Amino acid sequence: MNFVETILMTLVNNGANPSLVEVCGKNKIPTTGSQLLECIERVQNLLRSSGVRPGDRIVLLAPNSSMWVACDLAILAYGAICVPLYSRQLPEELAFMAKDCQPKLIIISDETLKISFQAQSPISCEIVTFEEIRKTDRTSLTVHKIRPNDVVTIVYTSGTSGNPKGAMLTCGNIDYMLSQTIERLESATKVFGQCDRVFHFLPVCFAGSRMMLWSQLQHGHYLMLSTDLSNLVEEMATVEPHYYLTVPAVLERIRNGVTQKIKEKGVIALLLYQKGQHIFFQKTKGRKSIFENLILKIVRPIVFSKIRQKIGKSLKFIICGSAPLSEETQRWFEMIGIPVLQVYGLTETTAIITMDRPNSVKPGWVGEVIEGCEAKLTEEGELICRGPNIFRGYWNRTKASEEMIQNGWLYTGDQAEIDEQGRWRISGRINNILVPASGHNVAPEPLEQLLKEECPQIDHAVVIGHGRPFLTALITGNIENSDIAQTLERTNRFLPHYRKIRAFYRSNEPLSVENGLLTANQKLRRKAIEAYFKDAIEELYRKEAAA
Repeated sequence: MNFVETILMTLVNNGANPSLVEVCGKNKIPTTGSQLLECIERVQNLLRSSGVRPGDRIVLLAPNSSMWVACDLAILAYGAICVPLYSRQLPEELAFMAKDCQPKLIIISDETLKISFQAQSPISCEIVTFEEIRKTDRTSLTVHKIRPNDVVTIVYTSGTSGNPKGAMLTCGNIDYMLSQTIERLESATKVFGQCDRVFHFLPVCFAGSRMMLWSQLQHGHYLMLSTDLSNLVEEMATVEPHYYLTVPAVLERIRNGVTQKIKEKGVIALLLYQKGQHIFFQKTKGRKSIFENLILKIVRPIVFSKIRQKIGKSLKFIICGSAPLSEETQRWFEMIGIPVLQVYGLTETTAIITMDRPNSVKPGWVGEVIEGCEAKLTEEGELICRGPNIFRGYWNRTKASEEMIQNGWLYTGDQAEIDEQGRWRISGRINNILVPASGHNVAPEPLEQLLKEECPQIDHAVVIGHGRPFLTALITGNIENSDIAQTLERTNRFLPHYRKIRAFYRSNEPLSVENGLLTANQKLRRKAIEAYFKDAIEELYRKEAAA
């Protein structure tokens, strides 16, 4: 059986038991297997009445909810192709993607979003809301025969440069990846114990999020689903999850928030925290003494364990993906007793290429290649891979598909290295390499990470300097210019001349999805950022050159 058939059978077997639980503040709203199947039948009746045929594209535009899941499964079981879009993305990007995939039907969460969408996208196909689906009669369930090579979903890439592209994922891609995901989750359970309370707050339209969703549904475990990202602290307390999937930006915010709270508690608390952290980090480098071990034994119960209780007293581990997590942040969570397992992949690799195993985690690295997938480095240091997880190509983009996949190998565009145990580390993007006037190749990501580690008050750091006489940085965050200057001084001290950052511009305006400077999964849109701050950057270089 394929993953769609397995999930539907699991829902039937679940019957009156919860398959999903929507979390809204302190409230938990369960949806049983039978209720989810009923919603699926209503969606399929609407698909049939709208003239949808197998192979048609159906856009699904809505925030997380049980109804979103029902629509997704109904479309897949019907044999149509689900095209999930992120509801918070820029309106012009949503309009582009909706038009690009040539949909037969658009399913949208509510009338307000529908009006907003139509204002930006004068698309001719039918648009229906969740409310219309709820008013539709049930019909018998259709389960279309899906072959392994059939495209079942088109997931648009985040578009860090240029327009987003629709990655076509097949049933075979997803069947393979779910088997790998479930195997790794089961290996984590063997190490950490039973982990049945899973919380999910990332948008389920993303490839990695759907792997988490489908793996839980296929395995018969219910998923706690956040429907409102504005109240995560309360929802975490409501759920008390055993684990969750997240992105580095969230973990960095947690760490920075804890540090700020401790500062507010006074000098003694801050000194204990800083001393304990320093000793722990030194210990991970093999430096320790009997006296320092004694201090660490004192600090652990009165500082670190209390931080852990606040972050999640039932948390056994965290899974982190979308971008590489810094070694320091990963070690910080290790310090307070919450292991972080990293996962690495692209939409085009059905979300995953490597995954950490609980007993072989190396902070700052993203784990080993999953079974059945091959990976190697090119002479330029780019990670390339092949296997059952490689997508069919981009929708209506033959040239881009051929550039991405060459002789069966998918070119990730990521600079990487591998250690003697087969674990991988991602150091940056090949296409982001800066070549200043000195002629040296400079990857901006490691420098940006150094700045953020040196000064946690920095929200975003963007290193600039391609074709310029020297490097500069654009900084955002609640931080004074004098603190940024000191951070640059400390960072530059150990860098070669061509990697030193000579000047900075601090922006009061944050980088966000809403202003188009971050992608939907929080990655920097470098070209957009440089264009947006063009005048400020030019003035920065003029001033520094004249100094």
